[in-house]
Amino acid sequence: MPTAALRTRRAYIDVARGLAVLFMMEAHTLDAWTRGSSRAGGVFAFATMLGGFAAPLFLWLAGLGASFMAGSRARRGESRIAIAEDVIRRGLEIFILAFLFRLQAFVISPGSYPVTLFRVDILNVMGPSVAVTGIVWGIAGLRRESSRTGPVLAYAGLACAWAMSTPLVRMSSSVDAAPIWIQWYLRPSGDYATFTLFPWAGFVFAGAACGVLIENAREASVERRTLAALLMTGACVLAIGIVTAGRPSIYAQSSFWTSSPTYFAIRAGLMMVGLPVLAALAKAPARRMQRVLERFGRSSLFVYWIHVELVYGYATWPLRHRLPLWGTVIAFTVFSATMYWTVVGRDHVLETWRTRRTYSVRRVPV
Repeated sequence: MPTAALRTRRAYIDVARGLAVLFMMEAHTLDAWTRGSSRAGGVFAFATMLGGFAAPLFLWLAGLGASFMAGSRARRGESRIAIAEDVIRRGLEIFILAFLFRLQAFVISPGSYPVTLFRVDILNVMGPSVAVTGIVWGIAGLRRESSRTGPVLAYAGLACAWAMSTPLVRMSSSVDAAPIWIQWYLRPSGDYATFTLFPWAGFVFAGAACGVLIENAREASVERRTLAALLMTGACVLAIGIVTAGRPSIYAQSSFWTSSPTYFAIRAGLMMVGLPVLAALAKAPARRMQRVLERFGRSSLFVYWIHVELVYGYATWPLRHRLPLWGTVIAFTVFSATMYWTVVGRDHVLETWRTRRTYSVRRVPV
């Protein structure tokens, strides 16, 4: 009996991206609306750590998506150079969007200064990192089915090297000699560098390695074996991170929560384990919640673009650092529901516009 072929779009990847959206909104509402007296204690610390998974998950999935884009186009017979150019172009588009987003924040957010236009945020890191995945694909990616090992090893090796070099880059005196705008991309600098290329770009490369493997699984049975292997590999990476976190650091200076390769491994391992789990849960009866997460996942950039200004801007300024923790939880729930129905409304408007446009085109006489 022939093995069932897979659909092009994996719903569990949209679910993973939808979870990242929820983590992102939780992190931002927690930071913006919780009063100072409620920020002590284990519950707030755990909620902060949970929200902290939004960024690595978004970056990891961005790398995975870049591999999916490259792999699907390679199957259609397009040249390696053309594919690499398009992935690089996509990365540059994301990088430009980062500055447009900061320009929007400067115009409509209270207390903004011109220097914040150059603040390094997640899109500033995601764009160049995706572009690098395109360069790596152009060098190592071959179109033949049997030649996926090269890109996987290249992406995985780059992710490991990136994580291992992070403490060295942050301690390097040569970074001090670089222009301040470059320094913001290499090491933290207060509010001007929320994210840095080291180690955050490493998650994009790690996701790209996983994406090559999953995209190459074109049959259901092959995908199940691939996801099982990904789960076991992720468990090993997670175990290595946990074990090495308890041992003395090999670096003269390294912070576990910010620059250590051990915490990078823990987060990467958890994501590698989590994706196969989400794929298995996709067959569970709780389809309503999955559909909500899928819709969030398909609209992640839209939600990111509008929700930040709503959380930190004038619209919710009366809530700024004024809610107890339980109040923030309620506000986050209401805000998430509002964002979901905003996405539903936007999708309805777009679908109506597409339908009318198609109908109008069909009525044009030939």
